[in-house]
Amino acid sequence: MSAPAPHPLAIVDAEPLPRQEEVLTEAALAFLAELHRRFTPRRDELLARRAERRAEIARTSTLDFLPETADVRADDSWRVAPAPEALNDRRVEITGPTDRKMTINALNSGAKVWLADFEDASAPTWENVVLGQLNLINAYTRTIDFTDPVSGKSYALRPDGDLATVVTRPRGWHLSERHLTDADGTRVPGALVDFGLYFFHNAQRLLDLGKGPYFYLPKTESHLEARLWNDVFVFAQDYVGIPRGTVRATVLIETITAAYEMEEILYELRDHASGLNAGRWDYLFSIVKNFRDGGEKFVLPDRNAVTMTAPFMRAYTELLVRTCHKRGAHAIGGMAAFIPSRRDPEVNKVAFEKVRADKDREANDGFDGSWVAHPDLVPIAMESFDRVLGDRPHQKDRLREDVDVHAADLLAIDSLEATPTYAGLVNAVQVGIRYIEAWLRGLGAVAIFNLMEDAATAEISRSQIWQWINAGVVLDNGEPVTAELARRVAAEELSNIRAESGEEAFAAGHWQQAHDLLLTVALDEDYADFLTLPAYEQLKG
Repeated sequence: MSAPAPHPLAIVDAEPLPRQEEVLTEAALAFLAELHRRFTPRRDELLARRAERRAEIARTSTLDFLPETADVRADDSWRVAPAPEALNDRRVEITGPTDRKMTINALNSGAKVWLADFEDASAPTWENVVLGQLNLINAYTRTIDFTDPVSGKSYALRPDGDLATVVTRPRGWHLSERHLTDADGTRVPGALVDFGLYFFHNAQRLLDLGKGPYFYLPKTESHLEARLWNDVFVFAQDYVGIPRGTVRATVLIETITAAYEMEEILYELRDHASGLNAGRWDYLFSIVKNFRDGGEKFVLPDRNAVTMTAPFMRAYTELLVRTCHKRGAHAIGGMAAFIPSRRDPEVNKVAFEKVRADKDREANDGFDGSWVAHPDLVPIAMESFDRVLGDRPHQKDRLREDVDVHAADLLAIDSLEATPTYAGLVNAVQVGIRYIEAWLRGLGAVAIFNLMEDAATAEISRSQIWQWINAGVVLDNGEPVTAELARRVAAEELSNIRAESGEEAFAAGHWQQAHDLLLTVALDEDYADFLTLPAYEQLKG
């Protein structure tokens, strides 16, 4: 192990947490300090590059595959490293934050993989950041349990049987951790905090268990950002003295720019790559964000009207499967976000059929696995993939050479027949306010209208409001979308919430704050790159 970093980090504006000393050890903080010293300057350069690329898109209203990396795409000889045994079969993955109850339930769920989330399904309070790490450490040492303070129900890991393999998702490159700074007062990137603490404490422990430190990489926008992650992995493995190639990373292709660099992203991470994942809400959010000045051609209809069978979404997912299998990587499908109702079997029946159809489509298209948000959906998704895979761990031998996706296909937004509706505007406001309010209370995964929503939900909701206003959209009822209309709908929604919850419960929440924040990021002329940036400064704890 390398010598400790010369400049220790400072923990600022954070109340002491129970057992935080087990996570924030001197050795772990020294490791974070060294990650910060070596890699934050490059992170900053890449964030500046994002802004430059966005400006170029604003000028041209187009994207294309990169000419400077054509040789990487043309070279048929390279493959990513073979998957370790623990990540060879990924047919069903469950996602969720790393609170103690979720940690136990996800590991016990019967899913092959648990995406342990420090990103969109977790509001980055200091408690969630630090104690989430403690929960994972305790899970690997099998010292984790939980008793619900309300119901009294107890939770523990199954003593026998396979537990889900953990793939941890750190925060994206754009977010910094305000509670950890260097000697100059510069915040450490949240991505390095989440990755560093998890890797430092668990890499060797996981190897001893026959697994390894596996990661999902969110919000990646280019192969250069993947190259930075690869360099982080190489340094980290050398630092703690484990073999290079031990880390495995699955990259979420949830930005439109990354969709044009899938092969290059795998190439940069090839010694550490495990696969790519096809998202939905973040992907649509990225399209709106990057092409927000592109006029009517890029206007998306109601978010729920844009399914994965839309031509431009189908081009994206089929290209992802083709790319992954060409390079020996897993292709992982999107989220089944439905939350079963305990009171309405008919709601469940309809929703389960939709989930089954979605997972059948993914399995038949060549995906090797897919996501669910609730344990009750694991058997449904498992059945869809079992039917196609049988005893095989994946279907990477299905190369999908029939797929022929061109650059314009990924941007064929105007191929959609659906158009924005008044009900869609109301839904964007309703979900946006409800999600932001919960996020400000420290909850990142929130059940709203029988769907498990995360930060990507709020991003697409506020982005659509912004886009519809600035593109001069006229709704199905003949009413133009204006800032005044958005304010009126938001005011009505706030009034409805007050009436439904009662004055005491309303006052105890963050409803007015959430309302105001949604309108700020939906109506400001200067479009905020990420809602979570201004929201984080308002987050308590």
